[in-house]
Amino acid sequence: MISALQQVTAEQAKLAAKQVRELVRDVAPGFRVLADFRWLESMDSAAAPHVARIMDTLAEKGASSVTRVMPDPHKDIGLNILSQFHYGPEIQIAAFETLADALQSLIEQ
Repeated sequence: MISALQQVTAEQAKLAAKQVRELVRDVAPGFRVLADFRWLESMDSAAAPHVARIMDTLAEKGASSVTRVMPDPHKDIGLNILSQFHYGPEIQIAAFETLADALQSLIEQ
């Protein structure tokens, strides 16, 4: 699970990219990702390369799906666009407005 809350800076995103790389180092391919953006207010545009690095890491390690919780579509911060370039067609991407709906989707997978 990856969470973002309040105002995310480029430095915080850089640290998150490093942490994700370390966390998935020994994870077997086929894992699922839950990205929770319920409390995100804004993200520094300079964080985009680090978010892309997180996506690349997840793709390289074989994530099977990415499920996002994004209650306000206006706060998408470009994730849909970045996903097109950093996730291959083998990674299923789904977005939900509530955590309950996202979790239900993961259970059904």
